[in-house]
Amino acid sequence: MKRLMLTLAMATAASALIFSNPGAAQILPPAKKAGRVVIVKPPEVELSTDFLTIIRWTTNNPGGADVHYGIVRYGRNPKDLNRMARNPIRLNQGHNTTTFRVRLDDLEPKTTYYYTVASEESDGTSDGVIGEIRKFTTPGLGERVAATP
Repeated sequence: MKRLMLTLAMATAASALIFSNPGAAQILPPAKKAGRVVIVKPPEVELSTDFLTIIRWTTNNPGGADVHYGIVRYGRNPKDLNRMARNPIRLNQGHNTTTFRVRLDDLEPKTTYYYTVASEESDGTSDGVIGEIRKFTTPGLGERVAATP
């Protein structure tokens, strides 16, 4: 009896693999664009080491294209944010908010950086949100700082 059940289970699994139709999976259209995108949780340092920092912030769900980019413009002078980092994120249409995380690399230890955040669709269309200028200081060599939850 056990052998018959095992054979039946294997046959069912094999037929599911052979006759499955991945093209039949439901693909949702892009979410309706938000009338206005706003930052609902301000930017903060999620993690910082002597050479990299991760900046995190949350907006209402911008909608539109499924792929968006979080953008951080930064530099050592608040009037000259001459560097940029960006990371992609896939929107979850079922969520009311979107949390962006952007990694800034090649930083100097014990250095103060100024930054501002923004987001855009994958085609480069701005979501219309730009954060205020903030700052962080990287820790010393070999040190690490993480935000408290």
